[in-house]
Amino acid sequence: MEWVQQLINGISLGSIYALIALGYTMVYGIIKLINFAHGDVFMVGSFIGFYAITGFGLGFVPALLLSMAACAVFGVLIERIAYKRLRNATRIAALITAIGVSLLIEYGVIYVRGAQPEAYPNVFPNATFDLFGAKISSQSLFILLISVGLMIILQFIVHRTKIGKAMRAVSHDIDAARLMGINVDRTISATFAIGSALAGAAGVIFGIYYTKIEPLMGIIPGLKAFIAAVLGGIGIIPGAMVGGLVLGVAETVVSALGFSLWRDAAAFIILILILIFKPSGIFGKNSREKV
Repeated sequence: MEWVQQLINGISLGSIYALIALGYTMVYGIIKLINFAHGDVFMVGSFIGFYAITGFGLGFVPALLLSMAACAVFGVLIERIAYKRLRNATRIAALITAIGVSLLIEYGVIYVRGAQPEAYPNVFPNATFDLFGAKISSQSLFILLISVGLMIILQFIVHRTKIGKAMRAVSHDIDAARLMGINVDRTISATFAIGSALAGAAGVIFGIYYTKIEPLMGIIPGLKAFIAAVLGGIGIIPGAMVGGLVLGVAETVVSALGFSLWRDAAAFIILILILIFKPSGIFGKNSREKV
């Protein structure tokens, strides 16, 4: 029964990684950019949710929606100011810019509010459910349900809406999409907005799950979410979801076996193994490129 409990905890943690990983994989799928500032959007979302709950007295759902809306706007601003001019630049130039934006956000937040951590308020009742003899916290179940709900909404947007069809078209062939009358700039901005909104939601959920938040909190979860995206197949939305869940369960299993100090290392070991044995990821396919 201990393993059932650990499995639920791992899936809950993995769903947070999956929400962040979706932003990485959506942006990469459209403009082939690894947006390393994405982890810091997650951090900003966590602080917006914190101040919405403690400063304005909002409940969890209004704080979550406010954080998602603010992060969506923030993501679009980052794309318009930092990345739009680099569409035709080399990959290394875009990558260095992404790292620079990441550092700017981190130390900008430290300059504005200081580096001291904050403790997230407890907004969920501390109840436990008995599932086949395993004690499951209501917090883990709420987090899992919210994350899965957001992933289902994303799938609906991508496959059933006009902007979702435009995103898939731009991802497939950006020049052909432009010739067919699709507004590529607006589609890319929408992709950043959706990915950043999911990161904001993940930030609020992460704060509730781990309680402690601070300005550099986006580094490790951001890297792990990137690993989850690579594990599932970067640029493939279902791959990011599965990769996040697999990574969360793997970390929890490592901790349950008594190697809690190795839980962060486990993610990077998985990255090394996937790059050696299946670089395209679980859902990816090898494709030929002309050199």
